[in-house]
Amino acid sequence: MIFIILSFAIAPMIYNQSEFNLRCEWGPQGVAELAPISDLIVIVDVLSFSTCVEIATNNGAIIFPYAYKDESAIDYAKSVQAELASHRQRWTTTGYSLSPKSVIQISAGTRLVLPSPNGSFLTLHTGSTPTLAGCLRNCQAVAQFAQKYGDRIAVIPAGERWKEHGSLRPAFEDLIGAGAILSYLDGSLSPEAEVAVTIFQAFQQDLLGYLKKFSSGKELIEKGFELDVELSAAFNISNCVPLFKDNAYVNVSSTNLSLR
Repeated sequence: MIFIILSFAIAPMIYNQSEFNLRCEWGPQGVAELAPISDLIVIVDVLSFSTCVEIATNNGAIIFPYAYKDESAIDYAKSVQAELASHRQRWTTTGYSLSPKSVIQISAGTRLVLPSPNGSFLTLHTGSTPTLAGCLRNCQAVAQFAQKYGDRIAVIPAGERWKEHGSLRPAFEDLIGAGAILSYLDGSLSPEAEVAVTIFQAFQQDLLGYLKKFSSGKELIEKGFELDVELSAAFNISNCVPLFKDNAYVNVSSTNLSLR
């Protein structure tokens, strides 16, 4: 019986990469394993939540993540006195959505609820662990900010969900984005984090080309959102650091906010 109890106590440690400072794991279970033992966690959803958050907060918007794309989002938007982003629409001329293109001209001070079953969902499950939204556009800025506030940093490639049964579908653009952020961090890399960095370095010379070939990119291009892929592939062009605080992402690099 004692052996059984000890086995249950030790088993979770196998997956949390706790012997390394810099960690990387996929999706919801990655958040569950790594957030409680990390000083800071970075959510990476390149196509398109993190990219959308970076562009919007860089313009001074305030982004409220919401995990579900249903009618409950309407009530939530009212409760925080915010506009509600719609589902991606190919021919929309007004309003905001999960499409990065839709928030290019968003005004400073705009309060926007952004429903997403991946990036938003993960953000809302990080608990009390300080949380950033990272992508290819702001990878170095996010890494440098994170490094100031702790050595134990977890980077989470969000992945997608298979429509048939909702299980995780690894999205390799997110692994590349995670690797980009990890490549600018100092500390001991877990093997999982080292793999992410290696993948990023292998694809770095043609990020746009590969994003267009990945399944997620092909899906967006087929639906008329090629510009979203181009915006998401832009590398290291932004100093924006979206910090999740008081239920919303804000650009901490342009404010007096801190993690404390």
